Amino acid sequence: MGCKADGEPCRAIGPSDNGERRKVHLAMDPATSDIRAVEFTPSRDGDSPVLPDLLSQILEDEQIGTVTADGAYDTRRCHKAITDRQGTAIIPIRRNGRLWKEDCPAARARNDTLRATGYYGRAFWKRWTGYHARSRIAAKMRGLKSFGERIMAVRHCLSDRWRSNGSPPTDRPPKSTSAFPS
Repeated sequence: MGCKADGEPCRAIGPSDNGERRKVHLAMDPATSDIRAVEFTPSRDGDSPVLPDLLSQILEDEQIGTVTADGAYDTRRCHKAITDRQGTAIIPIRRNGRLWKEDCPAARARNDTLRATGYYGRAFWKRWTGYHARSRIAAKMRGLKSFGERIMAVRHCLSDRWRSNGSPPTDRPPKSTSAFPS
């Protein structure tokens, strides 16, 4: 997932030429559904290391309000990248999450989230912070994944046609071998 500038981890889109699946990570504005940054990675790579690169693609003069992501992004590196851009992280703490040493603003904000979820409960925290916005981003990813699957199906169909008769696929009917056109 990768992520979105109000994002979620992204899905593997499809096999590349060498058969390895790729993931697309998006930074998306949930209000307008505009995609603001894109990053592609091999499926074996983790999602959280991509977040700082995604945020760096967004111009410095553009404000980042919140970054919504799943618990995979509950890392110091992600929280620091968000705080450095004056954004607010809406990332649920992992189930086994512990307080971090409060040596930076990102750690203090993350510890506040941990205390809030412990006191009010996870479900209330999600409603209170607007974490549900992730579902709009997930829907955008499903559409993108569906589009990628359709493209792969067309590509596969065309390559089968090419191989079956030894010539490239065309829209023209085969030439008549008769001396007299019908």
